[in-house]
Amino acid sequence: MRTKKLASVVAFAAAAALALTACGSNEDSSAKPVTDVSTSTTTQAATVLDQPFTKPDLVLTDTHGKTYDLRKETKGKPTLIYYGYTNCPDVCPLTMSNIALAKRALPAAEQDELRVVFITTDPERDTPASLGAWLKAQDPDFIGLTGDFKTIQAGARSMGIGIDPATTEKDGTVVSMHGAQVMAFSPKTDAGYVLYSEDTTADDYTADLPKLIQGAKP
Repeated sequence: MRTKKLASVVAFAAAAALALTACGSNEDSSAKPVTDVSTSTTTQAATVLDQPFTKPDLVLTDTHGKTYDLRKETKGKPTLIYYGYTNCPDVCPLTMSNIALAKRALPAAEQDELRVVFITTDPERDTPASLGAWLKAQDPDFIGLTGDFKTIQAGARSMGIGIDPATTEKDGTVVSMHGAQVMAFSPKTDAGYVLYSEDTTADDYTADLPKLIQGAKP
């Protein structure tokens, strides 16, 4: 997999925060995702960061209603983190499905090592129960987290990912604006060193996951 290094993490973070994807709660043409143009025009799946992001210091609620300390629970584990919401009709389920397909191609031992964390951007509707049911259809081992929106928003921002509160349009469509990036965290350093866009395919993840699990560059 070809990769692109960024000259400035600060510039990247600003661009990533601006590149929000609008996900609607229905499937008509007006609800299709819209992504703002950012300063990055790379078409390569993996972007290796010169200066990795620190894993967010988040304590949220998992799908069993229990407290989940993100740093503690994923320490020393290859981890993918994605911010999205279950009522999204397109980008979010496709992203998780692509990761699930790639994960199933791994040997059992590597599947057990990998942590895939989905943090909701719509905690008002994504209860632990509804989030758990949605993720179970993707992969029963995926970790779903919900909690206070401002806490979630701050955690996303620390990774250079922007999210806005869900809003309701005149036609009743609920729209959540959120960055659609997936961040990979190394099991060696626990730092976020590789980023994937919403255009990343299942084949891209299949090619890269074995390397990410080892903490290597894709």
